[in-house]
Amino acid sequence: MQVYRTPDERFGYLPEFPFVPRYHTLGSGLRLHYVDEGPRDGRPVLLLHGEPTWCYLWRHMIPLLTAEGFRVLAPDLIGFGRSDKVLGQSSYSYAGQVAWIREWVEALDLEDVTLGCQDWGSLIGLRVVAEMPDRFAAVALSNGGLPDGQDAPRAFAIWRAFAKYSPIFPIGGIVKRGTRRPLTEAEVAAYDAPFPTKASKAAARAYPPLVPFKGNPAVPDQLRAWEVFRQWHKPFLCCFSDGDPITRGGDAVWLERVPGTKGMPHSTLHGGHFIQEDDPQGFAAAVAAAARAGR
Repeated sequence: MQVYRTPDERFGYLPEFPFVPRYHTLGSGLRLHYVDEGPRDGRPVLLLHGEPTWCYLWRHMIPLLTAEGFRVLAPDLIGFGRSDKVLGQSSYSYAGQVAWIREWVEALDLEDVTLGCQDWGSLIGLRVVAEMPDRFAAVALSNGGLPDGQDAPRAFAIWRAFAKYSPIFPIGGIVKRGTRRPLTEAEVAAYDAPFPTKASKAAARAYPPLVPFKGNPAVPDQLRAWEVFRQWHKPFLCCFSDGDPITRGGDAVWLERVPGTKGMPHSTLHGGHFIQEDDPQGFAAAVAAAARAGR
């Protein structure tokens, strides 16, 4: 297994990201980076990023949640951010990423967790919740879900083809196009920072084709996870954005299927796909509301 570790100097200037890096070595030897802020005795909130970002995405939400007394943990998925990057797209799988995050949650012995998730953070995080529901107290979901064999939306099919065939793959530029608010050059550079080489982008290229739409081999795993959520009576809050062409309206299936959505203060956030950049206050308020309801 060939592994690339982004040099520390790539992270020398990260605007509005003062958080101390922490690391956990998985059983495979891969090093996983995470942020761990707020009181250690606070109720844990797990913020799980998606594709092709890293935990820098949560920088505006972390202080809002720690100010309310929560312990906020935001890992970088393997292949992203400061975490190790296995070289070669074939090294990545949906189940593998779920297993890595599950191992990390167990290693930190996290309990009574509220999950805040978006994009691939929801595909991975919701599967982790379904595999270890006793460790989780609540979920706040934005712009993501658990596809289980549907046809891919046209906007996603275009993105999937771009990830597979485009000769260039500008991470920061992709994030910039997925927000409503203009990102500064320094913010775009911060999203580019973990990926200085073509090979270091292997995970970012690999995951779009792995979303389990029609014909994907992960569909049976998704159906098993859905069986857990059909019986989920703990708080489950939806806070999708009004400007995401891929996931807009995706809350409907959760409101229909998941008992824990009943009576929750669901909201519509204002922004594009990367809602953490456009409406961090709204998303943080939704996560906090789910956490409080999970007491």
